[in-house]
Amino acid sequence: MDGAVLADPIMDRLRKRHPAYHDTAYLFILAALHYTIERVGEARHITGRELAEGARDLALERFGLMARNVLEFWGIRCTRDLGEIVFALVECGVLVKQDGDCVMDFEDVFCFADAFDANYPWCAEGHAQN
Repeated sequence: MDGAVLADPIMDRLRKRHPAYHDTAYLFILAALHYTIERVGEARHITGRELAEGARDLALERFGLMARNVLEFWGIRCTRDLGEIVFALVECGVLVKQDGDCVMDFEDVFCFADAFDANYPWCAEGHAQN
């Protein structure tokens, strides 16, 4: 994912502390952070909501209709999981947080079923559906 790599000791710590998430989930979050910073056009603090939305958009761009399946394979089933991954990376010193940032910033940012299934561009109103 954009050449991102986590050192073996860091990945080992993440696996032990948070076994629910696939190694690639962490790399995807780092890629989503980079993607989101590029979209906002300046290096600044990214909020939980902004990162969750950036991760959604990156997943759709990279994986299309398979986005939800790919994320779920990695253990990401809701926006709260994105926050859990971010804060696992904070615990390991890979990312930093600001005072006031918390996992709850990622709670219910969007519904995966809506974002990846119901609102996929092919399903948008005005398109022929079979």
